[in-house]
Amino acid sequence: MRETMENRGFLVVLAGISAAFLLILLPFWSAIFWACVMSLLFNPLQRRMVRIFKGRESLAALFTLLLGMVLVVIPVIAIVFAFINEGAQLYESIESREINPSEFINQIGTAVPILPELLQRLGIDTSNLRSYLSESAVGLSRIISQEALVVGRNTVAFTLNLALMLYLTFFLLRDGETIVNWMRKALPLNEDRRQVLFSKFAEVSRATVKGNLVVAIVQGGLGGFIFWMLDLQAPVLWAVVMAFLSLVPAVGASLVWIPVAIYMYATGDWMKASILVAYGAVVIGLADNVLRPILVGRDTKLPDYMVLFSTLGGIALLGINGFVIGPLIAALFLSFWSIFSKEFNG
Repeated sequence: MRETMENRGFLVVLAGISAAFLLILLPFWSAIFWACVMSLLFNPLQRRMVRIFKGRESLAALFTLLLGMVLVVIPVIAIVFAFINEGAQLYESIESREINPSEFINQIGTAVPILPELLQRLGIDTSNLRSYLSESAVGLSRIISQEALVVGRNTVAFTLNLALMLYLTFFLLRDGETIVNWMRKALPLNEDRRQVLFSKFAEVSRATVKGNLVVAIVQGGLGGFIFWMLDLQAPVLWAVVMAFLSLVPAVGASLVWIPVAIYMYATGDWMKASILVAYGAVVIGLADNVLRPILVGRDTKLPDYMVLFSTLGGIALLGINGFVIGPLIAALFLSFWSIFSKEFNG
């Protein structure tokens, strides 16, 4: 009886101390999360560097971190600031009536006379559609412009979080295996179950981070490149939008380049529109089908509806971090329930 009470008391104190520790880390959870993502992405490179540097893990981790900064961190920072800058410029252009979104429908209707009649038959009021499009464009560009001001005011906080992320990434690269082994021993499970759970967690994490994040970056980069080559406005802004939309099953980045191509056809720019359609269908469209199997295979691919809802839910609850966390939680949810059904239901 006494031993049982002591064990329960110890577990209560352990839970309280753990909760207090997590509460202390809460202001820095974004930096901690992205450090985990970076270490996960570059863990294979870290292992290779350890072999090259003959077991000197600190030197290998430093070299891997520098490569990660050059390949990922610096380009992402440049893209974020370019995105915010282009968003602010777009807002100014819409406010000054230099760009009038409602005119796009008029131009398309003039080029394709059958379109207004078709919309009327479907019960769609083109005047309401024009006002809705204009208000949406102003609202979205205003949000981006406001974010630009927020980033400008929070430069010190952003720099601090970036430094903390890089600092933690170094130690996660160097001591990652030690930390994982410690966590495995800390779980109150038998060795077989620990092995299954951690193997599945590693597999799902790689699938989610590589399969969603890397493919989204590639598709967004390809889309931004063709927009820049065709001299379309705000290529970086649309590249970021296409990267986010690449998580939408079946359509993805085509939600951006197809309407742009239609508008270019309607306004008589047939050559650029044809190039955009061919590039979008062949290069951007096939990027997911080619890259995802190479990166993670098909074993842990989430159902399309699960990717969509978990991504949107993650972004709604956690902001930009939910872009990765949402699908990761969904994948782990399916994996753990699969293990549970096998373990307890034969």
